[in-house]
Amino acid sequence: MKIVVGVSGGSGAIYAISLLKALKELNIETHLVVSTMGEYVTNHETDVSLEELKSFATYFHDNKNFAAPIASGSFKVDKMVVVPCSMKTLSAVASGYSDSLLTRACDVTMKEGRDLILVPRETPLSSIHLENMLKLSKMGVTIFPLSPGFYNHPQSIEDIVINMTGRLLDMLKIDNNLVNRWKGL
Repeated sequence: MKIVVGVSGGSGAIYAISLLKALKELNIETHLVVSTMGEYVTNHETDVSLEELKSFATYFHDNKNFAAPIASGSFKVDKMVVVPCSMKTLSAVASGYSDSLLTRACDVTMKEGRDLILVPRETPLSSIHLENMLKLSKMGVTIFPLSPGFYNHPQSIEDIVINMTGRLLDMLKIDNNLVNRWKGL
């Protein structure tokens, strides 16, 4: 399996790091692309540098490199996830505005009929945000806000992040044991 992982400038870089580490542990090939603000926010929120973030991925592609393999539909990947996904990136994807490798890879993923998961991080949501998400959802894109549940009584931020990482792996159709699954009452 090959998965493109995009990181844009919304808050929540901790989830991108967790997902990349989980995919690496599962020996799944990843192609990482990071926006300028994605790099900034990752370093600001987690003290993880771009170099360290790159070490969690199998391959890294510069966001300005439109000649990268992930810019073409002929390059076979299975799925793509953008975590976190800024509203700027979500808007660009919704309108087909491929001004970076990240948004081009999303466009390619959609046109090739592959699974695309966008993980928006914004609150509150404006009507424009909601309209863009609805538009994308109608096109088959999964909109996956990282709104953690608390029924499993997390004891730490790490518990929340790991559980949501497992839920993302579920959406990518990757078996995992990271989710503290609901067992009923």
